[in-house]
Amino acid sequence: MKNLVAGLELIASDAGRLIADIRAQGIDVMAKGDGSPVTQADERAEALILERLAQSWPEIPVVAEELASSEGCPEGVGRRFFLVDPLDGTKEVIKGTPDYTVNIALIEDGRPVAGVVMAPGRGAIYSGFADCARMAKVPDTGAPVEHRDIHVRDPGQSWTAVVSVSHMTDATRRFLEPLPVGACVSVGSSLKFCLLACAEADIYPRLGRTMQWDTAAGDAVLRAAGGSVVTRDGEELRYGPRAGVPENRFENPEFVAYAGPLDKLRLLVAA
Repeated sequence: MKNLVAGLELIASDAGRLIADIRAQGIDVMAKGDGSPVTQADERAEALILERLAQSWPEIPVVAEELASSEGCPEGVGRRFFLVDPLDGTKEVIKGTPDYTVNIALIEDGRPVAGVVMAPGRGAIYSGFADCARMAKVPDTGAPVEHRDIHVRDPGQSWTAVVSVSHMTDATRRFLEPLPVGACVSVGSSLKFCLLACAEADIYPRLGRTMQWDTAAGDAVLRAAGGSVVTRDGEELRYGPRAGVPENRFENPEFVAYAGPLDKLRLLVAA
């Protein structure tokens, strides 16, 4: 698994550099069938990732956002597969902010057992598997350098909540109201999970629509760092195709991510 994560780090770093180069040259914005924006950076980064994954792990199926958008969500992916979001935070790229990421996760039996989140705008990458979570710098070429271990902090008397830049809702405000939240930080993309994982925040409720490729890599990093993620009914967030129409087959339920163990988060959600 350590070698697999190192390989995923290099793939995600190369995809992130490609996105940054395209962004610097100017981006053409198009619309998907659901009206959400997509750019040539999304498409070219996904093509790079799919090619490299096929070279290194041809036996592992891949569910990737842009391919799923154009051809529909696949059904028979099995118990082990990759989830890929080549560019999470397309709106942030378009606006010129740094909070966008490249996400690659390995799913086994419904759980994100390994994941990498590369943040081109920050020159950083986060990775996680088993109980090993790390972050590193991404140089102009080659593999990430200067890895250091990361771990969640113990939420104290005053918490920091992270919320979506584009999808803050009244339901989220109501959920946070009874909690000891002293500050709210708005961050785009899967960086919200990473802030919890590296002890910069304590809770992240997402009470709106997300897809599994949006969350799996960040979820893997957070779990490896000692955090947890559950649905609103207290069940561990799981991954894999669900019953329903094809475009919703890889949709997440509402969830809450927390800088602490699963049992404490379940009590918090049930309160």
